[in-house]
Amino acid sequence: MPSMSELVRLTEQPAATELYMIAGWQQWADAGCISSGLPGYIIEATGARKIGELNVGGCYLFQVPGTHHFLRPEVKLSEGYRESITKYVNELYYTEQAGRGLVIFAGNEPHLDVERYAEAFFAAVKRLGVKRVVALGGVYGPVPYDKAREVHAVYSLPDLGEKLEDYAVKFSNYEGGVTISTYLIDRAEREGIEFISFYGFVPAYDFSTEKAQIDGLRVEDDYRAWAEIMHRVNTMFGIWLDLEDLERKGAESAAEMKAKLEKLDRKMPSLKIKEHMARLNDEFEETVFMPLDDMWEDELGDILDGIDK
Repeated sequence: MPSMSELVRLTEQPAATELYMIAGWQQWADAGCISSGLPGYIIEATGARKIGELNVGGCYLFQVPGTHHFLRPEVKLSEGYRESITKYVNELYYTEQAGRGLVIFAGNEPHLDVERYAEAFFAAVKRLGVKRVVALGGVYGPVPYDKAREVHAVYSLPDLGEKLEDYAVKFSNYEGGVTISTYLIDRAEREGIEFISFYGFVPAYDFSTEKAQIDGLRVEDDYRAWAEIMHRVNTMFGIWLDLEDLERKGAESAAEMKAKLEKLDRKMPSLKIKEHMARLNDEFEETVFMPLDDMWEDELGDILDGIDK
């Protein structure tokens, strides 16, 4: 078994008194780019610096027959010169606020030797002294595009379930193939580590019929889901990442989806898109996450408005 130092390369040991981690992957369960896109957004928004990486090069395949474009790294050439080549990365970034540290992990789901990968991941968690890990994932589903996203939670330790009830989540009863984060949850329980996976349900609509084979509509970068998951992370970790930009982008994305649906409805009225969307809205039970501090702010605002009047 490789040593902890062989599995993880750290260039810095953060000195924060409390450290938390948010983790995402280029992976199978990545609807709305929640897992692959949100960590990079946080890194850029906070100016987080790279502090290390996992040493897991043996966990990736170069090729398997029939998967030529799926597995291989991609190269970009310009007049014969190699400008860039993509690589599988599993990098650790760090930022902090008021003595609380946030480690952002951005990785690639492994192809093989997942046990070595898990060993390396938790070696990093232990060396950094991370108190709790929140992993990200996304699932496509026929849910309203203009309502709060449904967030499901999976957790490692039994006592976390009760704590998560305050975060407006649903607890999954899924049975089937694992994602990388659900695989890591099993290892986390054996290690006694607090590990939570948040899965956002991302709007996707399939209007194809026997007579009309058309491309479905879905939200590619679900900024609303990103923002709503990060509201939960902010509250859970006691950090204050500004989410105004994500909320604005989420509103723009909703307006774009509305326009696409209206255009398709005009083009193909036989699909009865308005009726379909109305039925989805009627059947959808919206669950809005409102942390205690936001509730107090809203109550105080109502009181002050009353005084002004």
